[in-house]
Amino acid sequence: MNKAKRFSVAKVAAVFIRFSMRLKSSDGRPSAPLGSRILTSPDDIFKHNMWDHVQWTEEDRENARQKAEENSTFLNSVLAGKFVTAACQYWDKFYEIHQDKFFKDRRWLFLEFPELLPSAEKGRSTNTCHGHQQAAIQLCSASSTDTENGKHQRCSPVDHHRNTDTFNFQESCQQAARGTNEAAVDDSVFPGQRASFRILEVGCGVGNSVFPIVNNIKETDSFLYCCDFSPRAIQLVKNHPDYDDSVCHAFVHDICDKMATFPFPPQSLDVILAVFVLSSIHPERLQDIVNHLSAYLKHGGVLLFRDYGRYDFSQLRFKKGQCLSENFYTRGDGTCVYFFTKEEVHDLFSKAGLEEIQNLEDRRLQVNRGKKVVMRRVWMQSKYRKPYPPSTS
Repeated sequence: MNKAKRFSVAKVAAVFIRFSMRLKSSDGRPSAPLGSRILTSPDDIFKHNMWDHVQWTEEDRENARQKAEENSTFLNSVLAGKFVTAACQYWDKFYEIHQDKFFKDRRWLFLEFPELLPSAEKGRSTNTCHGHQQAAIQLCSASSTDTENGKHQRCSPVDHHRNTDTFNFQESCQQAARGTNEAAVDDSVFPGQRASFRILEVGCGVGNSVFPIVNNIKETDSFLYCCDFSPRAIQLVKNHPDYDDSVCHAFVHDICDKMATFPFPPQSLDVILAVFVLSSIHPERLQDIVNHLSAYLKHGGVLLFRDYGRYDFSQLRFKKGQCLSENFYTRGDGTCVYFFTKEEVHDLFSKAGLEEIQNLEDRRLQVNRGKKVVMRRVWMQSKYRKPYPPSTS
């Protein structure tokens, strides 16, 4: 027995060492939280497409602040309000045009967010060390790559669709979000009720997070819910060849609509995933949304967040007349984006009663080696847990 145990531990160690060596000797991203490819010499800047943990000088910060201030001339309130109230219409048009060709699948998810799998299954996503949770967690800490780098650097809850039906956009979005979830009234019967581990992705778009998750949870006792306010996007998810309703339930839901119901009861989720979605919502609405979402987490459940950070390259590119409110902009296609600070993220989730596990500012240099262009990227990445109630004993 002891001999078999020693062999098993040795085998795990050997696999981990080989994996680490492969990362070091390849062009793949190194293993570390948020990456570990550090630029130590300016002469090396065009050797890779991305550099991690980039430090900004005070001059860099001031230049970025001034640039953002220059492009912060607000639109009039009537015009600005149109972009907020007609968000579904603008995103539906986006999906109709781009289909599922705009964003890449987020295959980095399990590297930065191993919490997406039950603890006993975390090693599966790295194809290493089955049954050895601690080694798997180490492997899963490898850095993410930004998968939101489409041609126009757009982020949001949703992406695209191939349904050519016409919509009365605002009415159809709201009615679909409310009408498809009537089953939520009965908490005793709901999709995924038999699963021991439940995940919700809000703003799932066409499934760039959904299908990497689905393909990793099929052999586990897990279930994924995914929602978006766009019927077009949800139909694209359901049309995908990897969609499997035995482990996934996709549904239309507008998280801004207080009347819309979820198809599962409160305190039933282990994980909520919000990746490049909250930035598409007016900042004044965010606190109510996060408060509402947190009610659906189990005690001990976590909310995983990744989104745009203040003074990201994409913020500084906006022209005058595209600013709706402070640090909140509309793009040329009518979709919107907000740029967070670390302090804002912490306030947003802590005021919803969640405890900080991780709250990071991810600063990188993105390099176009062909055009010799360097872009300063800023993203926020956070994990917050719903605490257990205090003991009454």
